[in-house]
Amino acid sequence: MTILKTSVAKKIAMALSGLFLVMFIFIHLAINLTLIYPGKEAFDAAVEFMATNPFIQLMQPVLFLGFIFHIAMGIYLEWTNRSKRPVNYVNNNSGVASSWASRNMIWTGLFVLLFLAVHFANYFIPFKTQQIHDHYALVTGLFKNPIYTLLYVLAFVALGIHLSHGFQSAFQSLGAPREKCNKALVLCGNIIAFVVAFGFSAIAIYFYFN
Repeated sequence: MTILKTSVAKKIAMALSGLFLVMFIFIHLAINLTLIYPGKEAFDAAVEFMATNPFIQLMQPVLFLGFIFHIAMGIYLEWTNRSKRPVNYVNNNSGVASSWASRNMIWTGLFVLLFLAVHFANYFIPFKTQQIHDHYALVTGLFKNPIYTLLYVLAFVALGIHLSHGFQSAFQSLGAPREKCNKALVLCGNIIAFVVAFGFSAIAIYFYFN
């Protein structure tokens, strides 16, 4: 795409796709919280609505393409940055002006991608290919599997770490002034990271032990 030829344009596209995915994550969390309260009927109704609403069905391929684009652009930008970075700088100064989360965005992202593959195989594919109406039983049943639950929790912890840097980085790529906004963006990013990591993990752990 011609519009994405410059590095600035690539970073802006990366930022916008990331913020789009953050909105989806919070919608997903809100739906998952209905597993606990109000409970089964509310969750099944929410899933049925998501599965039959024409607008949401139209947005599914957009969301899927958003994931693919964000992942591909992230890998490309990481590869480009590493190829331009002096070896001595990497070895000696990698932690001076950057956080652990910022230096490992690619790895936390790839770990989340690994979990998504497992999640697709265990939930999304059965949901799409089988006549499943008890979505509550399907989801809560998965949380009884200790390996799946452990992977689920680790994936959302990794996603939280990813978001803790990704949120502020996205707004800086979109032109937010670092001096004026950096502290606020860091705080917002950390709050978002905690809510996502704790919210999803707590749901999984709750159903594993209950």
